[in-house]
Amino acid sequence: MNFLDLKQVMSKTRASRPYIYLLISRNAFPRPVKFGSRSAWIETEVEEWMRARVAERDAKGAQHA
Repeated sequence: MNFLDLKQVMSKTRASRPYIYLLISRNAFPRPVKFGSRSAWIETEVEEWMRARVAERDAKGAQHA
């Protein structure tokens, strides 16, 4: 299991810190794991979230075809 820090999550998703935390507050993005005062995300959960965004895009595209 690999963990990502916030900078890595931002780089991987191309999302800003405020947007990531907004999505978390809406239960629309994986919640981080706390290690004391630090937070980390499970890489596979972030990748699953990214795949789901692609699937949503593809499903919307298929509806309009």
